[in-house]
Amino acid sequence: MKIIVFGAGAWGTAIAISAANHPAGHAVTLWARDPAQIMAMQAARENARYLPGVALPASLALVSGAPGAWLDGADLLVLGTPMAALRPMLELLRDSRVPLAWLCKGFEPPAPGSALGLMAHEIHAQVAPDIPAGALSGPSFALEVARGQPTALVAASLHAGVRQAMVQALHSAQLRVYANDDLVGVEVGGAVKNLLAIATGLCDGLALGLNARAALITRGLAEMTRLGLALGARAETFMGLSGLGDLVLTATGDLSRNRKVGLLLAQGLGVQQAVQSLGHVAEGVYSARTVLARARHLGVDMPLAETVVALLDGQLQPAAAVQRLMARDPREE
Repeated sequence: MKIIVFGAGAWGTAIAISAANHPAGHAVTLWARDPAQIMAMQAARENARYLPGVALPASLALVSGAPGAWLDGADLLVLGTPMAALRPMLELLRDSRVPLAWLCKGFEPPAPGSALGLMAHEIHAQVAPDIPAGALSGPSFALEVARGQPTALVAASLHAGVRQAMVQALHSAQLRVYANDDLVGVEVGGAVKNLLAIATGLCDGLALGLNARAALITRGLAEMTRLGLALGARAETFMGLSGLGDLVLTATGDLSRNRKVGLLLAQGLGVQQAVQSLGHVAEGVYSARTVLARARHLGVDMPLAETVVALLDGQLQPAAAVQRLMARDPREE
């Protein structure tokens, strides 16, 4: 296969490395917006900014600039850019009919005059509905994928051909790829788990204990499922890799940027200080409000999301956030 990966951040680079190392011998090209970054990667044969110490395969081509001949004949396009860049990337590629997969998770900020942000598949429906597309998601840290450590992902799309293309491009002895046609459920899981990881990081940073962490993850999964069902997803999706699996990894793994934000907030840092200290995007900080806005619009109760947003907005201090959750009235599970 000929595979083009757009976006040379940690996740885009990791997927490009995995595809280039595939035993099928795929022809893989990695594109970056910044020509200087590509030049540095070509010279060092590593992505020193995002994945230092991980060598790029010799066969991996590196390009920048406007789409050119290197795009001709592609079998799969992969968008490894953050959610904020998904719309312009789809606009750039809107005339393509090549199967396309996005890696970003979360909600787009609301457009002017709108109260609701959109998920990736909703942006796709607006901008480039004729491109057969879907999401590659699931519990995965970019560094481990780049190193070839065992990982399982979900290829989600309404189009069987897109699911098949993602599986063919990436499924290997190191990276298992499961197909799923519940695109809404997979995307809700990927969006909501980030804000729940902030809450779990806060819990751990305040040394509340493992009981509290387990309760938070379990109740967070319930909130995620309620929102997903209201949006048309299937309940079983949230018990799989893109729901429970991604939530557990992001909420407990030391490589989780969103968890790290919660840990830093517990130490007394402000939101901007916490984000700046990461040096990477923490999608939960940007999508928490849009998740909550969609839940309120649908009448879905999400007390954990409410608390995280109040914390991020400076309306609650960490200790008060915990008190708010523990003081809620008893209810049936």
